[in-house]
Amino acid sequence: MEITGYDLYELPPRWLFLKIETDEGLVGWGEPIVEGRAKTVKTAVSEMLDGYLVGEDPLRIEDHWQALYRSGFYRGGPILMSAIAGIDQALWDIKGKYYDAPVYELLGGKSRDKIRVYQWVGGDRPADVVEEANRLVETGYTALKMDATNQTRHIETAASIERVVDRIRKVREAVDDTVDIGVDFRGRVSKSMAKTLTNRLADLDLMFVEEPVLPENVEHLPAIADQSPVPIATGERLYSRWDFKELFRGGAVDLIQPVVSHAGGISEMAKLATMAEAFDVGVAPNCPLGPIALAASLQVDTYIPNLVVQDHGFDIHSPDLGPAYDYLEDPNVFNFDDGYLDTLDDPGLGITIDEETIESRSQAHVEWQNPTWRNEDGSITDW
Repeated sequence: MEITGYDLYELPPRWLFLKIETDEGLVGWGEPIVEGRAKTVKTAVSEMLDGYLVGEDPLRIEDHWQALYRSGFYRGGPILMSAIAGIDQALWDIKGKYYDAPVYELLGGKSRDKIRVYQWVGGDRPADVVEEANRLVETGYTALKMDATNQTRHIETAASIERVVDRIRKVREAVDDTVDIGVDFRGRVSKSMAKTLTNRLADLDLMFVEEPVLPENVEHLPAIADQSPVPIATGERLYSRWDFKELFRGGAVDLIQPVVSHAGGISEMAKLATMAEAFDVGVAPNCPLGPIALAASLQVDTYIPNLVVQDHGFDIHSPDLGPAYDYLEDPNVFNFDDGYLDTLDDPGLGITIDEETIESRSQAHVEWQNPTWRNEDGSITDW
């Protein structure tokens, strides 16, 4: 069997899908994307497929991964690793279909029968987030995540700090204590404010604080962890085992959060989970993306023993609320019940793409960009 061609589709709201074709009629799907950089990643995927992969045997996944990563003098980073990630997902999809088995069986089989998931709580005002948190809990979620802050200055006022703490506290008080709450800092605060805020949040029994500092400032995580009992999570903006290596050695991180469409795909995410297990670290994959990425992440989740909880980027509990289900032939494949998703047990990634809808929607103009934030004085701040 050999790879004969491929197609790339830019799709609303901000997704990029890859279809790899073979001479035996088997097709694999992947989701190579950096949010806001779809065209850049699209070019990288085309370069890798045209320059190396077309004409090759799709079943030699590890060999292809090594070739795509190591044959370039410049390696790693969000663009190249996301391109590899989408290709890797599509190759696993083909291999699963070839052997008539879900990907998790090829990785080593099930470590669990269902996968706990959390949903993001939207809103900026305390009343808004409390209302949304209650709605999600009523829907069946047992874990939630919310932003800690919007834009912040290097050192914030006591009033600003109190507003942040009050907003999170109100959600903690509003929901049952069986509901876990993660708080995402998104690297928006300085190390100084990270220490202050994690200390102030220490009595709220949070599941984790995510990205208390930017990934380029992870050397400060041990100091933050030393003065806070809240588990530290990070890794959404790290892209390979080499990026995570020093993070593990530092000993401050309790959960890693790789994204299957950024951190090298299914192959690399499974290896990251094994590394994490050796350092007594859990895995809570981020996935603010589409249905192919979620399916790929769930395949790894089913296999790895140290999964804690899975993020997802669209409303799995209500197909009417998002476009993801329009791209699937079976809109019920993501079966959500009491805070858990069922494992995906069909061959490959376990989903079937509606190619007619993909073709139609790919004609739309998609130009998603994240906003640029500025402080009151006009200076740029982190989004």
